[in-house]
Amino acid sequence: MQGETAALAVSMGDPAGVGLDLTLSAWRDRDRLGLPPFFLVGDPDALESRSRTLGLRVPLAEATPESAASEFPRALPVLPVRLPAPVKCGTPDPANAKAVVEAIRLSVELTMTGRARAVVTNPIAKSVLYSAGFEFPGHTEYLAHLAAEALGRPVTPVMLLAGPELRVAPVTIHIPLSEVPAALTTEAIVETAQIMASDLKQRFGLSAPRIAVSGLNPHAGEDGALGAEDGEIIVPAIAQLKARGIDVSGPLPADTMFHAEARATYDAALCMYHDQALIPAKTLGFHDSVNATLGLPFVRTSPDHGTAFSLAGAGTARPDSLIAAIRLAGTMASAEAHRKSSAA
Repeated sequence: MQGETAALAVSMGDPAGVGLDLTLSAWRDRDRLGLPPFFLVGDPDALESRSRTLGLRVPLAEATPESAASEFPRALPVLPVRLPAPVKCGTPDPANAKAVVEAIRLSVELTMTGRARAVVTNPIAKSVLYSAGFEFPGHTEYLAHLAAEALGRPVTPVMLLAGPELRVAPVTIHIPLSEVPAALTTEAIVETAQIMASDLKQRFGLSAPRIAVSGLNPHAGEDGALGAEDGEIIVPAIAQLKARGIDVSGPLPADTMFHAEARATYDAALCMYHDQALIPAKTLGFHDSVNATLGLPFVRTSPDHGTAFSLAGAGTARPDSLIAAIRLAGTMASAEAHRKSSAA
């Protein structure tokens, strides 16, 4: 089963967190929301237990990727990845870490081989995975590793936060703020912007995406008075991107580029560091923004929040971001398939 007929693969995330809660809620509201078919890659016993805890009475069906779409209207399809230890809501167990990682790996494999349309990842607790020997900084880096293994070459992942009001990506991600100036290079800005432009065309259906580039320093450096990086690193990157036919503007002062009138002038923003990008993204769309990883040979989305252990099993966790991630994954996969078929 391939292409438009395949279902989305949703990895279970940390089973002690809210991922199972959100997946159950998303399936329960599938018809009202018009969600594309998806299946959970995870432990059916843990999912059934969480369903009972929440009082949702969601029917489950152990399924294959090929049968998931046909099962989806009547039951939540589950491709089993068994957990070795019992799950206690809110209490992560390192004994389950390998199964959590396996669910991610299998979701990627199924998508890269065409048996699933896209990967949607539920939140993980990185500290729990680290204690079990996980060697990657996070989800994104592990996904890039899996893609590189399959392709036989490195890939550069780009984290895009996509919400109803804003799409934004940071050049540098999970490093201390004190290390950002040294890590920021013209080459990194150019590469990130090129990947953004390519994926905005291929997976978001934008024929000529407009990208606004922030400065690093206050007032984009104030002509060098507040820092040299804007003129020495960012300006040359913008010149190179324009020379390559990419519609970019900047460097723009970050404090004035996210109000409504400014956002109307671009399709996505490129920021220099993590919080510069994620603060406006989460302020404008805290419950319905999606983490979409660009630059991979498959579509991957995720909720833009964490495991929320304190809410697991309580019935109070909002599924909005996972629902948005499922919907966006389906839209991105369809746009890419349409582009490929048009080019054939």
